[in-house]
Amino acid sequence: MKPPLKKVSVVNAPVTASPFDEQIKVILEWASKRLSKVVCVANVHMVTEAHLNQDFSKVLKSADLVTPDGMPLVWMMRLLGTQNQDRVAGLDILLAICKAAPTTDVSLFFVGSETPILDQMQAKLNHEFPNLQIAGMEPLPFRPLTPAEDEALVQKINGSGAGIVLVSLGCPKQERWMAEHKDKIHAVMIGLGGAFPVYAGICKRAPRWIREMGMEWFYRLVQEPRRLWKRYSTTIPLFLWLATKQLIKQPKILRPQG
Repeated sequence: MKPPLKKVSVVNAPVTASPFDEQIKVILEWASKRLSKVVCVANVHMVTEAHLNQDFSKVLKSADLVTPDGMPLVWMMRLLGTQNQDRVAGLDILLAICKAAPTTDVSLFFVGSETPILDQMQAKLNHEFPNLQIAGMEPLPFRPLTPAEDEALVQKINGSGAGIVLVSLGCPKQERWMAEHKDKIHAVMIGLGGAFPVYAGICKRAPRWIREMGMEWFYRLVQEPRRLWKRYSTTIPLFLWLATKQLIKQPKILRPQG
């Protein structure tokens, strides 16, 4: 029996402490067995949202894997003792899974976003990953699904045989959706949020040097100032304050959790 994944508390959020390749390997192992798992791709916004909302904190703590998407989380983990931790970002997860899934006979189901974005994604995926099995793509309305609609969606996903369900509903909606469907959907659910429009070419990804500096948030802000200004102006100062308090109280301590 494999030991539980190690996690380190970053501003009271349980972030998985293992390299990128290892986390992808775990996801694919779960997917090949059609296990119902929840993977949250965490950044500053997500962990501060969990700090402010106790119910959402429970959602994050119940996840099977929480990847460190944002560089500030990676830096915190290194300061707390995980010296070799690298970034495990949403778009990189998508690309790695699309590359490796065909070799493990795992198919993917895409949920959320909008039809034009999904159509562009499918065309690009077919071109870049011709051997990838796409089990289905299902955009969702902005309103909540009725119980009948939700049951039909669950049956469609399970009936497709997909081992991985990629979810794009935005944080915290997609994380709540995945938590609600744990043990209902027989696949690994991964919340990828903004990775869908970036891969489709609707939005541009920051250059690598900007990402490595931890300034991707500013690059995104320039692209979508009206939508992101309020989020960043509240979450970034709060995260810096909480992270500073944690480092003062808990220097260089890595605590594995079950």
